[in-house]
Amino acid sequence: MNNVVLIGRLTRDPELRYLPNTGTANCTFNIAVDRGLSKEKKQEMESKNQPTADFIRIVTWNKIAENCANYLTKGRMVGVQGRIQTGFYEKDGQKIYTTDVVASQIEFLGGGTEQSGKNAHTENSFDNELAGFMPFDSDDIPF
Repeated sequence: MNNVVLIGRLTRDPELRYLPNTGTANCTFNIAVDRGLSKEKKQEMESKNQPTADFIRIVTWNKIAENCANYLTKGRMVGVQGRIQTGFYEKDGQKIYTTDVVASQIEFLGGGTEQSGKNAHTENSFDNELAGFMPFDSDDIPF
């Protein structure tokens, strides 16, 4: 069984690429996932300049990749479901080992620290999902 579920914030904007031969979309980004430490342990680790979060590379493909590139920005909180994939490549004669999460589902959870320029044209990236819902005055509720 190889199943991963994570919630974290993007550490930088996503990078979208298209494979040269097929035109398949590929998007990568990293998220910071809090380790869930107690307040005391977190303060202790911070005082020693030790990380209190894990930084995990996420890989997406096809339509999910394009949506991530269009709507995600640094600081945005996401939920990720997928699988772990390991691999390696050679650089300057050295083997570099990699561990990635290949996402099968991405949930856009909350706003980031600020809206980036590429998302500034819309107040809420979930506008399409809210189509058909109208704001209402709470005074109209009978209870």
